[in-house]
Amino acid sequence: MFEYLSANEYPGRGIILGRSDDGKNAVFAYFIMGRSSNSRNRIFKIREDDIRTKAFDESLLTDPSLIIYSPVRVYEKSVIVTNGDQTDTVYEYLKKNKTFEEALYTRTFEPDAPNFTPRISGIIDINDGLKLKLSILKSNYGDDSQTLRFFYNYDNPKQGEGFFIHTYKENGDPLKSFEGEPKKVILNGSIDEFSEKLWNALNIDNKISLAVRYIDIKTGKYEQVIKNKLEGM
Repeated sequence: MFEYLSANEYPGRGIILGRSDDGKNAVFAYFIMGRSSNSRNRIFKIREDDIRTKAFDESLLTDPSLIIYSPVRVYEKSVIVTNGDQTDTVYEYLKKNKTFEEALYTRTFEPDAPNFTPRISGIIDINDGLKLKLSILKSNYGDDSQTLRFFYNYDNPKQGEGFFIHTYKENGDPLKSFEGEPKKVILNGSIDEFSEKLWNALNIDNKISLAVRYIDIKTGKYEQVIKNKLEGM
């Protein structure tokens, strides 16, 4: 995974879900990247068990519509991770005893022509063992008249096994959407080791923020690492 990311200067936003190599923890990682000054002017802020994006310099914020949102929200023993405000949609549906899939059938890709950025979403469920789900909602190869919806379920993943999806195939203009199934990746090492390797694999000019969480499957307690490029400058 680290070699794959190092070779791609702009994979966009990415979600990794899986199980730690000792088998004890559910793992998620979420990173954001940006090319415009508006996108790059962001950091992750912790709000209790949730995470929200925030403008680093409020005076430079021009359009918050697609860049300010909660990428991570926790509902009971489920952790929702997405690249947009569909996090809130999934959260509200879970509160109504509805499903991840039902929530995302009410949403579509982002209205940012000509890129039509995919909405990528994931959920970790530790109610009974470990279950993971990933989804991508994207245009039909740039045709915004149709939404293509893909859902992937991973029940009881193996130790050290993870699944990775991101928004863009590669850098370009317009940006092409991610293609194919989520990529199977290896998760190993401590949260600090994994976070550092992942952060260093992201393009130094385009990376913005990274959040990684290791969640004890039995207790729900977690360790977390947050990296914000602007706060480290």
